[in-house]
Amino acid sequence: MLLSGIILSGCKSADKVLFKASSASLTSRLPALQVDVDNSLLMVTEATEYDDARKMFEQELNQNIIDAGDSTKFGYVKLQIMEASVSRPGRALQVFQMMTLLTPSMIGVPLGWYCSRVRAEVQLYDAHGELLGTYAGTGQSSVRVAMYHGYSQSDAPRLADVLALRHALDQIRPQLEVDAVALKTEFANRGPVEVIMGQTVATSPN
Repeated sequence: MLLSGIILSGCKSADKVLFKASSASLTSRLPALQVDVDNSLLMVTEATEYDDARKMFEQELNQNIIDAGDSTKFGYVKLQIMEASVSRPGRALQVFQMMTLLTPSMIGVPLGWYCSRVRAEVQLYDAHGELLGTYAGTGQSSVRVAMYHGYSQSDAPRLADVLALRHALDQIRPQLEVDAVALKTEFANRGPVEVIMGQTVATSPN
């Protein structure tokens, strides 16, 4: 346990990597949209925290996709996790590490890897809940568990899921770029979401 503590204390921090969206803004941003996230399939990996997918998606939207400064919402955008899986290659290496009291880890030999695969869809709806478009992407990641040049046993699986989702969003963004001008016009023609006493009249799609 002492050696495990040393390993954990020597790992890189995941805080600087989590929720860091790629900087690649659409040339024509979409109007402000209400956000919905269904990450129930991602939660089965038992690594991702409940709000991880929403935080990553909202950062991607605000930084690259929508006009975050507009208070008027013209529809809805939904992130739907369609598939999520995680694997742990390198178990034999982990057994070897334990047999040698983690000594190889002191010179940079990893304890193993967490590999995630996430298939996601971004669905766009107008203010009346009618579907305007669906865009899909599949992301993969591999995060090493190691001292100094890797992440801790607790941070690695969570980071792997977030990086795989980011990769999927990186595939979806160019698809949105192609349709951005037409989508922006369509949202404007169909009008904003009505608000009465702070509550939206239209119901966000399920």
